[in-house]
Amino acid sequence: MTTRERFARMYQHREADRVPYMDYPWAETLERWLSEGLPTRDYVGYFDLDRTASIGVDNSPRLPSRIIEENDEFVISTTPWGATRRNFKHHTTTPESLGFQVTTPDEWRKIKDRIIPTRDRIPWERLRKNYKQWREEGYWISGGLWFGFDITHSGMVGTENMLLAMKDEPEWVMDMFETELDCDLKLMDMVWEAGYTFDELSWPDDMGYKGTQFFSLSTYRELLKPFHQRAIDWGHAHGCYVRLHSCGNIMPLVPELVSMGLDGLNPMEVKAGMQPEKLKREYGDKLLFHGGTNAAVWHKPEIILPQIRELIPVMKENGGYVFASDHSIPSQVSLKDFTEIIRTYKEVGTY
Repeated sequence: MTTRERFARMYQHREADRVPYMDYPWAETLERWLSEGLPTRDYVGYFDLDRTASIGVDNSPRLPSRIIEENDEFVISTTPWGATRRNFKHHTTTPESLGFQVTTPDEWRKIKDRIIPTRDRIPWERLRKNYKQWREEGYWISGGLWFGFDITHSGMVGTENMLLAMKDEPEWVMDMFETELDCDLKLMDMVWEAGYTFDELSWPDDMGYKGTQFFSLSTYRELLKPFHQRAIDWGHAHGCYVRLHSCGNIMPLVPELVSMGLDGLNPMEVKAGMQPEKLKREYGDKLLFHGGTNAAVWHKPEIILPQIRELIPVMKENGGYVFASDHSIPSQVSLKDFTEIIRTYKEVGTY
């Protein structure tokens, strides 16, 4: 089967030849594998994994980016979203946020009109170069949105500012969500109308952390759910499956996501308190689940291999599962570790 056929059957809650795979090693992890004998950077081809591609667009306010400081260890720079960040050169980690330009409704109003859906925000050359091959070789193609709580607090206004605004200035928060999503969907309309269709619509919106959520269920329903619903409706209107990436423990939010018609959920972060097997029992006929194995122990075969052997047979029943870590593959994972994980996954993930 092609990757596209395999993923489609999972979303249709039907069995395939095997459970598909979609995960990503850190850049540092891939360099380690190459140093340990991986003969090519194309680890997907080497391990005969699934071919996937994504189509993203730029809905940022396009604020000036500049380097503030650089040395052998890190670079401090500003982003098109107005954040100041420290990025470390020799190890992969979440960038360190040092400050934000947009911290008040007044600052937002100054930049809002910069978020406009112009055609130069679409990577046309990349699409012209690669799209035909993706389709001919049976890739699974995702269209990527960029809006909501996570990207706004972490990328533009800051976590504390965002959480306070959700309580005290909800109109400002909803205006940011709406502006981001409006631009995204208009750009995706251009992509689609040009003939570059995709199989799945997805976006990241981390709404939890270890043990709990960033905000209450009622706050979700009032401020964020309407925009998630709009994205889901756009995807379904275009014949796409719709998948949400949300790190952290979001167990109480899952019934809301199901009620909106969401098709897939990633990454089921077990180290934060997500319960993949419970979710499968309760929503396995409605949701595709993607992930659910603890990335923090992927370098410990004595722990992770038994977990994979226990988890996959439950999750793959009647389709509806894509194998992955519950985030991405960290650099502690050796080539030997990864080889054993893939061997075990294929062994127990075959129908």
